[in-house]
Amino acid sequence: MYIKQAFNFNHDWWLYIAGLAIIVIAVVLGQIPYTIILIAKATEAGLDLQNLNLSQTMGLIDSNLNLFLMLLSFAAGFLGVFFVAKTLHRQSIRSLTTSRLKIDWRRFWFAFLFWGIISSGLVLVDHYLSPENYVFNFKLVPFLILAAIAILLVPLQTSFEEYLFRGYLMQGIGVLCRNRWVPLIFTSVLFGLLHIANPEIEKIGYVLLVHYIGTGFFLGIITLMDEGLELALGFHAANNLFTALLVTADWTAFQTNSVLRDVSDPDIGSTEIFASVLIIYPILIFVFAKVYKWNNWKDKLTGPVTNNEFLKTN
Repeated sequence: MYIKQAFNFNHDWWLYIAGLAIIVIAVVLGQIPYTIILIAKATEAGLDLQNLNLSQTMGLIDSNLNLFLMLLSFAAGFLGVFFVAKTLHRQSIRSLTTSRLKIDWRRFWFAFLFWGIISSGLVLVDHYLSPENYVFNFKLVPFLILAAIAILLVPLQTSFEEYLFRGYLMQGIGVLCRNRWVPLIFTSVLFGLLHIANPEIEKIGYVLLVHYIGTGFFLGIITLMDEGLELALGFHAANNLFTALLVTADWTAFQTNSVLRDVSDPDIGSTEIFASVLIIYPILIFVFAKVYKWNNWKDKLTGPVTNNEFLKTN
């Protein structure tokens, strides 16, 4: 029903093309403050603007300000998705979020706390086993500023990605292709490939795209099986928020005043990357499936999407 309910609203193919264009424009507009300040800092440092690369920009802007400016574009994109849904498609935010009669925030908080505790625990275990890989980075005032920025804007960043990929595009492609497997594959692969510019890729290699694409499939699967975005929203918010607050490294996308700094050389191999996709994510899916009693897997993940005998609930 999550994809199917999009038949209730304006779902002509050209509206989704126009909607994506508006969302991209919103993201670009949100990047303007970051671009202006970055150019000013680079010019002040005497860098060649025409050949400026990502590694050269690291450290030019205070980490808290840098994080704030980076996240502004996602916040603008988040507003762009809602604007497009409401104005072009005449769709409610509730129906873009879930097939339930109202958004189930208990699902969101379950996924948020569950993964937040587990992911933080994994970092602390690694710190205990390999303390030489970490330095204590905590400074009260910068951390409090970081916490305020992260708590406010990181959920907007992750929610933008979920509403765009697992919401807007999942529903749009689903009603246009009249099935579930095409939007699942398309949005998952696109989600992974859009992380190709992350500094982690440059440091570790393109094999890391397996993790990002696998994450896209994981989030897509739990969205389709649970008939809503609540679990994906909670998981994604916890993953990025707890990471931003707990640990950072010089080669990651989020440069923050976190509690710990990872000073080790990234030596993540194929085994660790595939383990996250083939072991950790299936375990999480199993847990969610047991808690929320999922069934009818084949139809929910690969079945047809039709508007026959579909009851309008909005």
